[in-house]
Amino acid sequence: MSDEPGTSHWADWSLDDLLAAKAASGLRVSLVVPARNEAATVGDVVTRVREALVETVALLDEIVVIDSDSTDATYEVATDAGAVVHRSAEVRPELGSHPGKGEAMWKSLFVTTGDVLVFMDADLVDWDTHFVPGLLGPLLTRPAVGMVKGFYERPGTGEGPEGLGALDGGRVTELVARPVIALEHPALAGLVQPLAGEWAIRRELFASLSVPTGYAVELAALIDTCRLRGAGAIAQVDLGRRAHHHQALLDLGAMAVQILAAVERRRGGVETLAGARSSTIGGGAGARSSTGGGGAAESGRRGEGAVRLRQYRPDGGRICPVERDVPIIERPPAKDLL
Repeated sequence: MSDEPGTSHWADWSLDDLLAAKAASGLRVSLVVPARNEAATVGDVVTRVREALVETVALLDEIVVIDSDSTDATYEVATDAGAVVHRSAEVRPELGSHPGKGEAMWKSLFVTTGDVLVFMDADLVDWDTHFVPGLLGPLLTRPAVGMVKGFYERPGTGEGPEGLGALDGGRVTELVARPVIALEHPALAGLVQPLAGEWAIRRELFASLSVPTGYAVELAALIDTCRLRGAGAIAQVDLGRRAHHHQALLDLGAMAVQILAAVERRRGGVETLAGARSSTIGGGAGARSSTGGGGAAESGRRGEGAVRLRQYRPDGGRICPVERDVPIIERPPAKDLL
C-alpha cells in the first residue's frame, strides 16, 4: 500500500461506473449536510443533489441534514427541499448536545443508514453535484480506501506574489493546519486541503473515531485514520471549483484553537487543556463572547471542555479585549454507543 494519500480527479469515474460499483458492492450511501443558520443556501444544496443523484440516478440512498441549533429557517427550508432533517439536540438526547459541526456529524451516525457517509457543507454558493460522485469514486472502487478528502479552487481567496491564486487552502489551513502537519504529521503533507468540508468515509471507520464537536473534526479524522490504517487508506479528489461564505477573522482564531487542541489531545496532552476530556453526556461550554477585564490567571483555563481565548479589537478609539470560551470537547467512538 502507498505510504501517502492517492490523488484522483472527479471525472475519473462516470456515473455508470459508480452505479455499477455500488450495485456490485451492495453498499448504501448517505449524504450528510451539517447545517447551522444556512437557510439561504441549504435548500439549493439539497434540491440539486436530490434531483441529480436520487431521482435521476440512484447513487444516493438518502440525504440527511443535521440542524445544529439553528435560529433561522434552516430546518424548514431543508425539509421542503426533500431532505430528512434532524435537530442535533434531539438525536440521542440522553447523550447531551454540544454546539458545533463535528457534533452534528457525530450525531449523524445515529440516524443514517449508509455504509458510506458523504459530508457536504451547507453554505456552498459556487459548486456542482459532481462533488458527490467524485468523493465516492475511491470508496466504491478501492476497498483499501477508508476516507476521501475533496480539494478545489477557492475563487477570490488568493493574494500575494507566490502565484497560489485561488489554490490556497484558506487562512486557517495555511496558518495552522499545514504547519502542524509539516511538524507533526508529515505523512499527511500530500493533502491539498486537509480542512475541506467535502469528504467521505466508511461508516465503520468513522464510528471508531473520537470526534471533536467543533471545527477540528476534519483534521482529527485524518490524523486518526492515518494512525489506524496508514496514509494509504486516505485518498483525495480534485473537485474543480468551490466557493462559500468566509468567516470573520476573530472567529477563525477560535477555529484555530479547536484544531490545536485536537492535535494536542492526539499528542497525549489531554489533561493540560483545561481539563478537557471526551464527553458522552452533559452540556459542555458553548462559544460565547464578552468584552472587558479578567486577570491573566483567568485567561486560557476556563473549566472542563473549554479554553478561554482572549483577542483584541478597536472600540471607541481604544484597544479592548474580547474573550470567548472555545469548546474543545470530543465525543467518544460512536460504535460504543450504537
